[in-house]
Amino acid sequence: MRANPTPAEQCMWLALRANRFAGMQFTRQSVIAPYIVDFVSKSLKLVIEIDGDTHGDREVYDAARTDFLGSLGYRLLRFSNAEVMGNIEGVLLVIGEALALPPLPNPPPEGGGSRVV
Repeated sequence: MRANPTPAEQCMWLALRANRFAGMQFTRQSVIAPYIVDFVSKSLKLVIEIDGDTHGDREVYDAARTDFLGSLGYRLLRFSNAEVMGNIEGVLLVIGEALALPPLPNPPPEGGGSRVV
C-alpha cells in the first residue's frame, strides 16, 4: 500500500506530511503490531484510517482493531475515501478537533483488561 496509495490516501498524506498539519508529525503505513495503520501521530496517540469500499464487509475486524488500538491508548478516526476526496477541509477540521482533546487515560498494565475507544 505504501508504494500504491489510493487517491484518498495521497490527498490525506499531502495534508499531513512534513508536519504540515498543526505542526504535528504523522507517519503513514506504520506498524502497531499486529496491525498496519494508514496514518499515525505516535506522540499524540492518534490513528487515522481511510476506508475504501472494501471495508463495508469488515465490521467485526475493524471493531477488533479499534478495540486493540484503544487498549494501547490510541484514539482512532475513520474516514471514507469519499469524505477525504469530497471534503478534505471538513476531514482536517475533525482531525484538528481530535488533536485538541486531552489524551486518553494511560492503558491498563499488561493483563489488566482492555478499554474501548
